[in-house]
Amino acid sequence: MTWAATNTTTNLGLPGINLGNSPSSVANSVKIILLLTALTLAPAMLILMTCFTRIIVVLSFVRNALSLQQSPPNQVLVGLALFITLFIMQPTLQQANQQALQPYLQGKISQTVAFQRAEAPFKVFMAKQTRSADLELFLQYRHEKEPKDPRKIPLSALVPAYTISELKTAFQIGFMIFLPFLVIDLVVATTLMSMGMMMLPPVVISLPFKILLFVMVNGWYLVVQSLLSGYST
Repeated sequence: MTWAATNTTTNLGLPGINLGNSPSSVANSVKIILLLTALTLAPAMLILMTCFTRIIVVLSFVRNALSLQQSPPNQVLVGLALFITLFIMQPTLQQANQQALQPYLQGKISQTVAFQRAEAPFKVFMAKQTRSADLELFLQYRHEKEPKDPRKIPLSALVPAYTISELKTAFQIGFMIFLPFLVIDLVVATTLMSMGMMMLPPVVISLPFKILLFVMVNGWYLVVQSLLSGYST
């Protein structure tokens, strides 16, 4: 009975994690724990190190400019933003796969080298879209100068600089999207006031005209085209 109880207790551990007295077993267990931790940070990496931030913010601006609260739903906007992100980031992901992931899976390079090779394409991509003033903001705080090679920029400074640059660009695009719909709201509100219909919400009248205008100019095509062209340079 004692041996059975001991054996049952031993099998309750996580598979592949063995915190024994051997240094190699402890190191392997720590690597597994670090890998699981990195997987939990994958959504944040997707948001902050890719073009997902700009795309989802712009799509949200489109929905708000049309005065639509739940159409398209959040799942559709996030799904569309995710697939556009994968489309734009495909060359960068291919470089990271060829230079880092595949050699690491074949045992040709270590984890440290694989991480350094994987982050290089993302650094080049983010550096192209990051404003110099935003990057200098974080580098000057650490008393560092901007290196000529974007692959030598530390991620701790490049990622937040890239994020605020993306937010600024997304808000600029959102402002341009809001302008034509704002004109429609002003015209409808002025017309209702001149007719003495002040109790009628202008949104009720302007919403069909906004949707009609957006459909006539093929709005979704123009929005996605502007997003793609912003990353083509």
